Amino acid sequence: MNYPPIVSREEWQRARDRLLVKEKALTRAKDALAAERRRLPMVPIEKHYTFDGPNGKLSLLDLFEGRLQLIIYHFMFAPDVHGWPSAGCPGCSMVIDHIGHLAHLHARNTTLVLVSRAPLKNLEAYKQRMGWTVPWFSSAATSFNEDFNVTTADGETFGLSVFLRIDDDVFQTYFTTDRALEVLDGNFTLLDWTPLGRQEHWEDSPNGWPQSEPYVWWRRHDEY
Repeated sequence: MNYPPIVSREEWQRARDRLLVKEKALTRAKDALAAERRRLPMVPIEKHYTFDGPNGKLSLLDLFEGRLQLIIYHFMFAPDVHGWPSAGCPGCSMVIDHIGHLAHLHARNTTLVLVSRAPLKNLEAYKQRMGWTVPWFSSAATSFNEDFNVTTADGETFGLSVFLRIDDDVFQTYFTTDRALEVLDGNFTLLDWTPLGRQEHWEDSPNGWPQSEPYVWWRRHDEY
């Protein structure tokens, strides 16, 4: 392996300080992007959706649990997803493993839930297997997934939608998917701080570093 050069503590600190300048610039750029995101226009949700939950049927407005903001993670759990019908997407599962205690979001008037196309009984069984506590609802009886472009002619995908409630009116303010959601997975952040990184082929790493194709190493946490 082509290891990084070995230097004195003083040389290392100088190199670290040079990198820190770039890291701080990236942080400020992310803050500016978040400010722009907060000013995006929003679209009213006029269609009525009914979700299945552990305590019965709920509307989109009900999912807010009385709070002003709602974050929905569109979890891939459908017939064309690996693991069907007993398990959901391994990648989505790794993301949800990193969702912390929801009290912190609730303190900021924000609710977080999962929504999937699978029947509620499948979701409940898998949730128990994974040991999760995040509220999970089924959209199987609705066109919710299709309307929010996470079920398409090409199959199932994942994403995150954000909604704002003004009295009883609901508006969508944001949607994102793909690598933007890596920030939810603490594994990637921690690995990015290590010399070996994520150990995937797409990364710019020194010659000889161990690397594999993306996705192939991902497992549900009870399958490693």
